[in-house]
Amino acid sequence: MTDETPAPAKPAQPRNPLHGLTLEAIVKALADYYGWEQLGHLVPIRCFTFEPSVGSSLKFLRKTPWAREKVESLYLFMLREQRREQQQQQQPPQR
Repeated sequence: MTDETPAPAKPAQPRNPLHGLTLEAIVKALADYYGWEQLGHLVPIRCFTFEPSVGSSLKFLRKTPWAREKVESLYLFMLREQRREQQQQQQPPQR
């Protein structure tokens, strides 16, 4: 007889904007929004400044927790910036 109890379900993270995103998706979104040159100025790491590519960035960021934290923070900042831009576009001009 085996006494198997199911593992507790992981709690959903509805308020975490990074939940369910891959590091690759984050890097691609940042590169599309800022461009590699600007990204290299905002997060000055070699994989963004010297022959940047998604592959080399992922390789480095997966091994380097402090750099990954900076990239994730920049991604969250980018999301806030995009939200602000959308809100400003939706507001009617003031007279």
